[in-house]
Amino acid sequence: MAAERYELNMSMKCVKYMIFVISVTFAVVAAMLLSMAIAIGNLFDDFKNFIDSHFFVPPNLLIAVGIILLIIALFGCVGALKESTVMINIYGTLLLSVFILQLAAAITAFVLRGQVEQMVRQKIFNSMAEYKNIPGYYNSIDTLQNMLECCGVDHYSDWANYLASEDVSMIEYPETCCSVAPENGQCPPWQYGCYRRLSWIISQGSVLIATGATAVAFVQILGAICAFMLARAIRRTKTLRATRRWHLQQSLGIMTKPLDQQYIGMEKSMEANVDPDKYLPTSPSVN
Repeated sequence: MAAERYELNMSMKCVKYMIFVISVTFAVVAAMLLSMAIAIGNLFDDFKNFIDSHFFVPPNLLIAVGIILLIIALFGCVGALKESTVMINIYGTLLLSVFILQLAAAITAFVLRGQVEQMVRQKIFNSMAEYKNIPGYYNSIDTLQNMLECCGVDHYSDWANYLASEDVSMIEYPETCCSVAPENGQCPPWQYGCYRRLSWIISQGSVLIATGATAVAFVQILGAICAFMLARAIRRTKTLRATRRWHLQQSLGIMTKPLDQQYIGMEKSMEANVDPDKYLPTSPSVN
């Protein structure tokens, strides 16, 4: 009996710690997902003048998913420590619910990736066209060229259509196009355009969001299935523990329910009506 009780307790501990480890793993994954989404969101924010607002939806959605996953992981840890089948079942259900949000973020990122090239090209051309008219665009295009070490859309010669030069044989371009410090008002420009570099950054950010969200989403399905299976194992172990406790009480003659007062009264009345002169098998021996 002691060996069976030890085996039962050990199986219960194994199940409990398995759920705890799964929850801690999801907390670590959620923290990584959250940090990646924040980094990509900040990167997009640096070039917000060249990115449409709906491109910020996937990273913001992934940030929300990361925060929710952290809360769910904490919920799973508490349910494992308390050995609560209800909390663990809710934990699995919440994982499945967040899976839908992650799948939506991944699909949105994949769809938006196909719109990057056209959007970036048009945004840079618009900024160059308003370079001298709107101060905001002046700062944004200079920041873009300075950060990415590029000039124009495809080549520095793109500026010839927007900045007039007194010398027809020379192409005027902003100072941020210079690859080295200007000398006497002249400098060699960057030979690379900003279009390919910026579109690559936005595309890679969208791919990271999509692949990260998809990978974690399918791991969540496995985690939810494991949670439901472990909740079932805890319920079965609790049932076996209660059954063996009841059998032990029966074998020791311990009754969990008190005797009915009616039967106790009948037993007392029968003892009171017994004839003292009548011999009963339970009477003391006269020998």
